[in-house]
Amino acid sequence: MSQTLYFLNESSLAFPDLSFALSEPNGLLALGGNLTPERLVEAYANGIFPWYSDDEPIMWWSPDPRAIIPTDEIYINKTLRKFLKKSSYTVTVNKAFNDVIAYCADAPFRTEETWIVDDMMTAYRQLHQLGHAHSIEVWQDDKLVGGLYGVAINGFFSGESMFYNASNASKVALISLAQLLKEQGITFIDCQINNPFLESMGAIEISRDEFVRLKQKAINTMVPDNVWLPRQLYLPL
Repeated sequence: MSQTLYFLNESSLAFPDLSFALSEPNGLLALGGNLTPERLVEAYANGIFPWYSDDEPIMWWSPDPRAIIPTDEIYINKTLRKFLKKSSYTVTVNKAFNDVIAYCADAPFRTEETWIVDDMMTAYRQLHQLGHAHSIEVWQDDKLVGGLYGVAINGFFSGESMFYNASNASKVALISLAQLLKEQGITFIDCQINNPFLESMGAIEISRDEFVRLKQKAINTMVPDNVWLPRQLYLPL
């Protein structure tokens, strides 16, 4: 059966129904549009995210299956648990969003071309200023050595990217995020697409339909205004 790829209307924030997402490439739903804060919030509220390269139009995705990490099932192996007990790292929230996204765009372990192009960085920095995008930072002394960022709509958090410049720093950021969300009764982190690292940390794959159900429940879960206030977090143990 043939499938139709939708082109977004610049004057409308509407996205096609998720059932129209292509099976190959998995989850490609629409092209075009823009990266205004309003469109991005609408996208994430519907379980859609942008992912594209510099020479491509904006591509919007809703893959099936979807990767999530249940916040009460994030995996900490014995070696990592021992590391956490001895670590001198400190963890903060929203203390250095701009630095985190810049490091994520140019992470030293990344071998493929980054999708965090200049327009994406500008758009997510705007989202951060509006209170929709957030970062977790990991510090060694006063040096930023790891972190992650993503988009939150009420109790729904969709992780975008992470980086590390020191041992286990991105793992510490992810565990800290899971701990922060779990304290608010949030049951999962949206990881979008699975990979070996996320799988090693407890990521599972669920169907798009199940993800939409969980996503909507999370969006309907209100969290206190102070959850994302810039501050130091307790290092997870």
